[in-house]
Amino acid sequence: MTGRGTPSRFLASVLRNGLGRYVCQLQRLTLTLSRDAQSCRGAREYIEEKVVDFARQNPGIVVYVAPKKCRVPTVVAEYLNGTVQEQTLTSNTADEIADIIRKLTSQSGLEIIRIRKPFHTDNPSIQGQWHPFTNKPSALNVEAVGHQRLQSPEK
Repeated sequence: MTGRGTPSRFLASVLRNGLGRYVCQLQRLTLTLSRDAQSCRGAREYIEEKVVDFARQNPGIVVYVAPKKCRVPTVVAEYLNGTVQEQTLTSNTADEIADIIRKLTSQSGLEIIRIRKPFHTDNPSIQGQWHPFTNKPSALNVEAVGHQRLQSPEK
């Protein structure tokens, strides 16, 4: 917690995910809906039209469809770190449900918090942050227009 009252941390990836290869952090999706409730109409359309395509595009995610007598359709997302997120799908269309599931797929399961700095190191350096032009001659930064070089105006 910070003085602002909101939690914050330094930017970090989950287990350096994406450095060598990307591992989707979403492990399991469970769609719970009623067969005849009016509020579940969009969820039923999503299951009929789009859930098979989603499962084919994401073979690492297990998708369960649980038809139960309930008034509120829900999607429960379980992540590799043990986090469980539940979101209601009441009166959403199939496209809105697809966007919700796409958002859950792209998350890591960690809570969304304020990022302190865009970069952080455990071993700080006095040299500053590296970039591709660190040890290059400054003439590479000059752009040629036609046959003339850009120069500073003469006094």
